[in-house]
Amino acid sequence: MCLVALAWRKHPRWPLALIANRDELHARPSAPAGFDPDAPSVYGGRDLVQGGGWLQASTRGRLAAVTNVRAGLTAEAAARSRGWLVRDFVRGDLPAGDFSASLARTASEHGRFNLLVWDGDALAFAGNHPAFAARPVEPGLHAMSNGAFDATWPKSTRATRALAAWLESPAAEVADEALPSAIEPLLAALRDTTRADDADLPDTGVGLVLERALSPPFVLDARYGTRCSSVVLAGPGGLLFAERRFDAEGNAVGTSCVQLPITGVAMPGR
Repeated sequence: MCLVALAWRKHPRWPLALIANRDELHARPSAPAGFDPDAPSVYGGRDLVQGGGWLQASTRGRLAAVTNVRAGLTAEAAARSRGWLVRDFVRGDLPAGDFSASLARTASEHGRFNLLVWDGDALAFAGNHPAFAARPVEPGLHAMSNGAFDATWPKSTRATRALAAWLESPAAEVADEALPSAIEPLLAALRDTTRADDADLPDTGVGLVLERALSPPFVLDARYGTRCSSVVLAGPGGLLFAERRFDAEGNAVGTSCVQLPITGVAMPGR
């Protein structure tokens, strides 16, 4: 993922609401959101090169999302794929806080990452650039992209505003069967290709031209761009997990939306 916006304990129906865009090389093989053939309780997209994932959830009430951290044009050489952080958490049993803290031992072996993990009760963050950090996520609106957690990048601000507006709208209260249509404004917000003003751009060491190209929520480029948009809503009835996929021209090529029941976990209610 390269953009995640989330509302944590801000809405009575949806204790966790998350929207995200995954930016990646269009040529990199990946599987669309679905149940993992090797772990039937795990749902999400899968990287078919390294075997990890960018956003995955489990019917056992677990979820993880990862982004890379941009720091110049030099290619990273890492012993471990950051996508396996997602894979390991959703398949495991450690509480979110314990898992994020445990990464102190191996964080330097991964490429630069920001990671969110949720265990059905607690939400935690971990990152390894510029130094390792792990902490609980406080209730509120948050964003995670390719810089510091909650960095006020233009794309992050647009995404959090769109999520907050949706949660305050009647769409957030529709019946479960109407949710696939009700979340369309969130998917539309993630499809925003408006570039930020130069004065508002971050400086991540990649040069002005590339900073401009990467500044919208939706990155449109024939080689590297937004591959999919996702919406995840966690509530008393389980998890709604929606994914819309795009080709190299930015055309939608598939949408999936499932309701994942949560078993063995007491989900928060109203």
